[in-house]
Amino acid sequence: MFQKNQTDLRKDICEIGRRVWQRGYVAYNDGNISIRLDQNHVLATPTGVSKGFLSPDMLCVVDLEGRQIDGHLKVSSEILMHLTMYRERCDIGAVVHVHPPYCTAFAVAGEALDQPTLPEFVVALGKVPLAPYGAPSTPELGETVLPYVKDHDVFLLANHGALALGSDVYEAYHRMETLEQSSMIMFLARMLGRQNVIPSADLGHLESMRERMGLTFPRDCLTFPPGSSSPVRRQTEVDEAQIEAVVRRVAERLIQEMGREGGN
Repeated sequence: MFQKNQTDLRKDICEIGRRVWQRGYVAYNDGNISIRLDQNHVLATPTGVSKGFLSPDMLCVVDLEGRQIDGHLKVSSEILMHLTMYRERCDIGAVVHVHPPYCTAFAVAGEALDQPTLPEFVVALGKVPLAPYGAPSTPELGETVLPYVKDHDVFLLANHGALALGSDVYEAYHRMETLEQSSMIMFLARMLGRQNVIPSADLGHLESMRERMGLTFPRDCLTFPPGSSSPVRRQTEVDEAQIEAVVRRVAERLIQEMGREGGN
């Protein structure tokens, strides 16, 4: 896990910060990113700085108790949540916490993403639990995730955002990207009036795919609730103009993102 030098790890955090900002997962100084340096120290983003404008010298080093060891800026006030993850999971090398619009909308609506709706979602994430609300910047925030951290790598935080863990910061980011893309598709399916799920009989094939790819889940990630072969509740009538408006907004957002990425 500890193969890169700190100089490269600082660049990695800045790169992921740029990506989450460009994709609209954070606004201004929202979110935080961290990487485990060794058994006792973590490299993390500072408070009050836009993730799209980070530089390597801005980052902070803290120990697992939250004491800042290095950095001229103050570490993110939500570092305690990250440290809880590292203490509970020795296999975790990085944590990404952001507020992507679609998955955060599910978190605000109080809905876990625990239905097997897309093959990519099942293979990459399994199911995504909803942790209860915890006040930002307090130890309570990390404690709300504790019941799920041994069994999952990605979480929704009620009325807050999302959290992804990975062996490195790129894996954590890619899990977050998969979460938001899947959330957008699920949201649009519901706007169309129906969200079907993959039949239970086909889930074994997806689990086998993971094994062939050399991927492993924490133990409960693929334990879907009973009845997951049936459609989730159907929405009441949806106005066609509503659907068109949502699709138009999504298309405009994607065009804007493609334009920003093409300009780099």
